[in-house]
Amino acid sequence: MFDDLRELYQEVILDHSKHPRNFRHPEDANHEAHGYNPLCGDTVNVYLKMGHNGLIEDAAFEGKGCAISLASASMMTEIIKGKTEGEAKFIFDGFQKLVKGEDDDFDAGDDTERLMVLAGVKEFPMRVKCATLAWHAMTSAMDGSDEISTE
Repeated sequence: MFDDLRELYQEVILDHSKHPRNFRHPEDANHEAHGYNPLCGDTVNVYLKMGHNGLIEDAAFEGKGCAISLASASMMTEIIKGKTEGEAKFIFDGFQKLVKGEDDDFDAGDDTERLMVLAGVKEFPMRVKCATLAWHAMTSAMDGSDEISTE
């Protein structure tokens, strides 16, 4: 059973990395930030269109990196669309604790199960920065900072 679940998670990660969702540069984005992981060279640009009502109307990214960083960025853009800035940051906080192994009781509502596919990253500390790179870029974009390094 555990091997079946691990295999399913690997398939989801590979699918998102080979066919990333929201991999584009929207022309109407009004927030963006560049993220860079100097340890492995992964790089990502996150683009957000924040509405006047505080909702994330669109989220997209472009970049190069390992399967973990691309899959995480792809999933992140799907999950944060339609959320408020506060909701997106709350999910990131819980996700970051999950992949660092600091909290196994991660609860992001309907999005919890989707992000659990990346929970195995906690067994590989060097990969935590890969999994969280796009998320750090997202928060930087929201905060008006245009660049973030996971150094």
